[in-house]
Amino acid sequence: GATVLFLPAMIRISKRTGIPASRLLMPLGFAAILGGTLTLVGSGPLIILNDLVKRGGETGFGLFSVTPVGAALVAAGILYFLLFGRIILPSGTVESVSPQHELIETWQLPTAINACRIPEGSPIIGSTCEEIGIWSNYQINILSMTEKDETQYAPWRHTRFAAGQRIALLGERSDFDSFIKDFGLEIIEDREEFDELTSVESAGFAEAIIAPRSPVAGKTLRQIAMRKNYNVEPVMLLSGDREIRTDFSDEPLEPGNTIIVHGLWSKIRQLNDQKTFVLSTPVEAAPAAGSNPVLALLCFFAAIVLALSGVHLSLGLMTGALGMIVLRVVPIDEAYRAVDWRTVFLLAGLIPLGIAMEHTGAAAYIADRMMTLLSGAHPLLVMTAVAVLATIFSLFMSNVAATVLLVPLVMVMGRIAGINPRALALLVAVCASNSFLLPTHQVNALLMSPGGYRNSDYLRAGGLMSVIFIAIAVVLIYLLFV
Repeated sequence: GATVLFLPAMIRISKRTGIPASRLLMPLGFAAILGGTLTLVGSGPLIILNDLVKRGGETGFGLFSVTPVGAALVAAGILYFLLFGRIILPSGTVESVSPQHELIETWQLPTAINACRIPEGSPIIGSTCEEIGIWSNYQINILSMTEKDETQYAPWRHTRFAAGQRIALLGERSDFDSFIKDFGLEIIEDREEFDELTSVESAGFAEAIIAPRSPVAGKTLRQIAMRKNYNVEPVMLLSGDREIRTDFSDEPLEPGNTIIVHGLWSKIRQLNDQKTFVLSTPVEAAPAAGSNPVLALLCFFAAIVLALSGVHLSLGLMTGALGMIVLRVVPIDEAYRAVDWRTVFLLAGLIPLGIAMEHTGAAAYIADRMMTLLSGAHPLLVMTAVAVLATIFSLFMSNVAATVLLVPLVMVMGRIAGINPRALALLVAVCASNSFLLPTHQVNALLMSPGGYRNSDYLRAGGLMSVIFIAIAVVLIYLLFV
């Protein structure tokens, strides 16, 4: 549930920062698994632990009995990725890089957006963008102009400046400073009203290619009034081997020419009519019709409340998802597209494997043989073997099934070896979450597709993490409970 909640946010962070999703999602998944060891209700194995322990004639654990162990595991996981993350995490593919970031890097586009206000008495009042030579003299572009409560995006070249207007400008800071100095403008430090322009979810750059037989072919920007008709700001023209970054208002446009524009995605999408312009840059998807973030949050929290009230987690989350569909927060077609069928079939294949190991007696046979071989060994060696066994079992079957299978066996072994049976039972429940070597845990399986991971990625990152997990769990449970 925690992973599902944070996954969309991490994908957006990846797009905004240009950091490949493969370097963000695996730490997220590992943290979710490790965080499940903080309390006795954090994971399935720990939830059922008390029932198994009491059935074996021992007293149960308190809600926070496992917290010292869990806190140490979480801290170790954070330090692990801080110290070794650059080495163990996959670097990601080209597709993981934000198209917006790639476009900016390719053409070295300006990204600084600054804002200013026109005070009374400024010499710019009454002039137009073209008359002051804002593109040729200052190499900056006006993205929006706000007067009172009305905002005009990519104002027309003949729009005149007036006192009190607030304008957002795209360009280098040095050019912006020269512009405000020459015309006595006031810098706006609080740019909250311009958030729509600075958010990658609502605005950005796009490449608009002049289509073959386009009606604008042979015309100029001045003639087609691009700002007035499309409300996007032309920033750069690519014509043959020429890159024109200053004023190209009178350059004839030819089929195949590319105009790099900046504007709201809602405006840029209107360019893509295939007859006049063709967008070669992926544009942020339009919000779904009827989408409502408040309703979405209410549905999500209702699902969490259902899960906390005793309803099975899967049923609770499914109820929330159905609520979003019924309330038209998400169209049914989009909901179907959001299902990652590779994850579904991966888990569908693993569940029968775990059932077969349990029903055929293979799991019980392996556990029994190992316990027999370790009889009389030092407690730390016995506990290490139990931790390794629980880890291995959780890779091939449900961690809950592994806990149910192993806890009664290790409690018997504990009584024979003179080791606190409760300690061994807790060790099994904790180490049943030590599922980092393969994407068999539900969390890892969920993240495998969005992160573009392979089995080898989990082996590389999860190998050392599994060893660290076992060492910390064994030592702390030995010190605190044996």
